[in-house]
Amino acid sequence: MSGDGRQARIERKTKETEVAVQLNLDGTGGSKVQTPIPFFSHMLEAWAKHGLMDLAVEATGDVDVDIHHTVEDVGIVLGQTLREALGDKRGIVRYGNAFVPMDEALLQASVDLSGRPYLVFSVPVARTRVSNFDLDMLQEFFRAFAFNAEITLHVTMHYGHNLHHIAEAVFKSVGRALAEATRLNPRIAGVLPSTKGTL
Repeated sequence: MSGDGRQARIERKTKETEVAVQLNLDGTGGSKVQTPIPFFSHMLEAWAKHGLMDLAVEATGDVDVDIHHTVEDVGIVLGQTLREALGDKRGIVRYGNAFVPMDEALLQASVDLSGRPYLVFSVPVARTRVSNFDLDMLQEFFRAFAFNAEITLHVTMHYGHNLHHIAEAVFKSVGRALAEATRLNPRIAGVLPSTKGTL
């Protein structure tokens, strides 16, 4: 698949949310993100910047009730958009790994664009919040993303205590791991990086 074709746009509308995501895997990290949750929007912008993906997100939802539906549905649509943009996955690196230090915090993300959805999220920040963002939603977001993208994703906090730094390093490390995994390797152009013959 040619580099200029690795993009997709997907929309999802429910009684609770409306989400539209456009993604270009071969971008420069530009983003235009509009959600009713400012901290979440900021995190998605960091994800795009470090993932070197051009990202547009328009999301509305019942945040007066709870942010859960909006955050999860953005994860669902972002995952579906990534999966579609990857196409047949021929020539991709497939695996990616990134450590991101942010002041006192150190986070690591490892990804396999495997076609097998799995999430290991070892970031102990549940039941706390930054701004109006409940940090237990981090795991919900990345579960929705990983399962809809059909990828294996491991996120590990090695240490840290500032909640903003931890959350931001999570998004940046996942973005950077995906930038590596989705990269086209000219040495295997047109080849599927799997001994099984399918991803």
